[in-house]
Parts: sequence; structure tokens; C-alpha cells
Amino acid sequence: MRRRALLALMPLPGLARAEAAWPDRPLRIVVPSPPGGPPDLLLRIILPGLAARLGQPVVIENRAGGGGLVGTAYVARLPADGYTWLSTTASHVNIPPFNENVSYDPVRDFAHVTLIAQNFGQALIVRPDLPAADLPGLIALARAEPGRLTYVNAGNGTASHIPAEMLKTATGTDLLSVPYRGVAEGMTDLLGGRVDLFFVGTQIAREHVEAGRVRALAITGPRRWPGLPTVPTMAEAGLPGFEVVNWFGLWLPAGAPGAIIARVQTAVAAAVAEPEIRAQFERQGLEGIALPPEAFARFVAEQSAIAQAIGRRIGGK
Repeated sequence: MRRRALLALMPLPGLARAEAAWPDRPLRIVVPSPPGGPPDLLLRIILPGLAARLGQPVVIENRAGGGGLVGTAYVARLPADGYTWLSTTASHVNIPPFNENVSYDPVRDFAHVTLIAQNFGQALIVRPDLPAADLPGLIALARAEPGRLTYVNAGNGTASHIPAEMLKTATGTDLLSVPYRGVAEGMTDLLGGRVDLFFVGTQIAREHVEAGRVRALAITGPRRWPGLPTVPTMAEAGLPGFEVVNWFGLWLPAGAPGAIIARVQTAVAAAVAEPEIRAQFERQGLEGIALPPEAFARFVAEQSAIAQAIGRRIGGK
């Protein structure tokens, strides 16, 4: 019996050889949102460094749908061989509390590889002809005309949805959610004047703010972003304690070998530590933070618990 137990603990020769040879073919990163969104912008900065360090091409595959549910569920069902990764935002834990039919658990069904970066918060932007010059003006307008103002919702539980619902709760206002399949589609309608406001990543907002196509009223992060230095935080604009920061992570299907997880995390950490990469991140409103797998797993579990509480508070499942 003791001999059998010891043998059971020994790695299978075939599995050990497969891990040693990994990767021996191209790798792909599934992004569960349409092309052109924040995860794409971030990944394209680090992909060359990842490919060089791992010795194989690394390609992005966009699998949008369900606010991120479709692509995420797809990766959860794949073999844990290390060849397909998932990269997405805080929506990984924020979406499930707002959906009844989630087929995966964001904590249990994935191997948590690393946090890649976080932003300075979302920018609250409005169409330029909206009669609200600042956040207090927007709140006053929303209170005067309940249910008339509309906001871009790029998916329940996403970084466009959570801050808008928190704003409603904090101010006692009624904003109408308008669903979109992604950030790019929502921005098109905001620019076209078909929707009133949008909580969007600072890096995406800046070009439109600088061109005068939209107005930025506030930033949801704990401090101002140097890229939009005149835009106050939500706290500075009159809502103390209002803070939402979006983050970007990397996962493999649950059961992925520890050696592969460690190798991917090491490659990401080396990439985001490069001065040129850090400079590009800063220009995009991002801060590179490559947490090791154990710390990232704890972070995801904590964020999931917070998301569940927010979901209960603002009407999730």
C-alpha cells in the first residue's frame, strides 16, 4: 500500500516530458470582448516581449458575447495544457453576480497566473452638448429629470456598468442603462449623441476629450491621472469615498501545471518591468503590476467577494 501511494505521487513520465517541451507551438490569448477595447490595447504592448521570452508566437483571439461570459466560459472548458490563456479585466469577477446563468466560477475554475496592470480609474465622460458642466451639474440634471439620462453599459458587471450603478446609489438618481456589445460600440453612440454618459478607461477617453468630442467630469480613481490633470477625482468633485479602479489579469484553465503557470508569470513580469513598456503603460493610463500567482489568487478571491457584495447592493442575482 505504501509503495502504491508513493508511486501515485510521482509525476507521469509523459506529462513531465510535455511540460518540459512546453511551448512547442503557438500560444493564444482569448480576450472575451470585441477588438479595440482596453485588454487589446494592453496586450499588444507586451505581446512582442512575451513571444520573445517564450519562444513562440502569441496571438490574440477575441471571443465577445454576454459581456465577457462567452469567451471566459470557453477557456474554462479547455484542456489545461497552457496553450490557451484568458486575459480580461475586473469584469472577470464583476460579471457573475449580475448574471443568473454563469457556467463557471471565476475563482475555482481558473488557474490564476498574474495581475498585469491596473488603471487610474474610469473617466466619467458626457456628450459635449449635455447641459452639465461638472459632476454636481450632472447630478442635478439627473434629479430634475429622473430616468431621462442614459449611460453606456458595455455589459453587466463591466467597468462601464458598476460605476454608473454606484453613482445612482450614491446620489439617489435614476439613470437609464443602454446595453452595448463593447466599449467601441458604446463610444460610437456617445460621440453620435445617442447616449448621454459613459464610464470608460482614461486612456480611451483622453483622445476624445482632447479633441473636444466629449467632456470629462471626473475620474473614479484615488488620485488624478497625469494624462488628464485638470479632471478631478469623484471625491474631489463632491462624492467622497467613490472609488473604482479597473484591473487586468491573466488566467489559464484550472489544473494547469504549476511549472507552466510560473513560466508565464515570469515572462509577463519581465515584460512589464521593461522601461519602455512601463512608459507605454503610463501613456495609456496604466500601471504595470505583475503579482505572483499565489498573491494574484488571493487578490481575485478578495475582489470576487467585493463584487458579490456590490451585486447584492445594486441589484444583481
